[in-house]
Amino acid sequence: MSEFATRLIAWQRRHGRHDLPWQNTRDPYRVWLSEIMLQQTQVATVIPYYERFLARFPTLASLANAPAEEVMSLWSGLGYYARARNLHTSAQLVVTQHEGSFPHDPATIARLPGIGRSTANALAVFCFGARAPILDGNVKRVLCRFLGIEGFPGAPAIESRLWQYGTDLLPARNVATYIQAQMDLGATLCTRSKPRCDACPLADLCVAHRSGRTAELPTPRPKRVMPEKEVTLLLLRDGKRIAFEQRPPAGIWGGLLSLPELPDAAEVHSHCERLLGVRLGAVRPAPTFTHGFTHFRLRIRPLVCAVAAHVGVAEAGLRWIGQDELAQAPLPAPVRKLLSAIP
Repeated sequence: MSEFATRLIAWQRRHGRHDLPWQNTRDPYRVWLSEIMLQQTQVATVIPYYERFLARFPTLASLANAPAEEVMSLWSGLGYYARARNLHTSAQLVVTQHEGSFPHDPATIARLPGIGRSTANALAVFCFGARAPILDGNVKRVLCRFLGIEGFPGAPAIESRLWQYGTDLLPARNVATYIQAQMDLGATLCTRSKPRCDACPLADLCVAHRSGRTAELPTPRPKRVMPEKEVTLLLLRDGKRIAFEQRPPAGIWGGLLSLPELPDAAEVHSHCERLLGVRLGAVRPAPTFTHGFTHFRLRIRPLVCAVAAHVGVAEAGLRWIGQDELAQAPLPAPVRKLLSAIP
């Protein structure tokens, strides 16, 4: 076993994380759920969502049989909603194509929607005793610093090298402990900023530490201009009810309920009467705010509209929800933020 693996395994047993809700289990459903929720999301944010999700869907079969809207409602606020749609679809495929049991082979697991190579390998290691590397953000950072690898780790050529190094460094035994150690080290000591090299079991072997380049490695993502888009959202109020539209399955906030949008250059009163079937009374603007996505920023201009009358069947596409029902509705985080800010 390499010194890298030996030290990591020993460190994890003494100093690693051992009491997270998804640890100390070989149940692939629970491990899979945690892996999906933890993609681009911090542990502290995930824990309450994970616990609520399991309380409602304690088994993979219960998730597979659930209505999509209920799944999205429980995911509301966690972001990256394609994860929830893929989670639901994958659960249904495991039931229909694999008799309700997760496949053991990493390549087969990776063919399920939303499960990439790293997540599939993690499932196979933690649940089925496979010997395979993973390459999440924490592990990339540990390997880049330890080996002194330059270049953005998300670039295909660099990522290919990291997969090879990850495979070469695998120990023959205690693979699950070793994989957990890599993740724990990256999450607790080898952090993106202010790494705690003084407490790291690999410090004297780490190329970045020895050469004073921990702040430089991994190489940051190349800078790019973040495009900005704009949208006008209509907060249509009918007494204590608010109108929502269901978003298309794909795209931002896919499958969630959101406020109707006002097309560019459209006049709000005529648009609402012609296409939404409601006649408006008073209309007032609310403060504009910006919400960031992975690849762009969305500038949201809200209009608060009092509904004076319902005038047509066009509003069949709207779903009216009372104030007391909003907490359970599958709403994206910026829409919740908007509703909470407007009295």
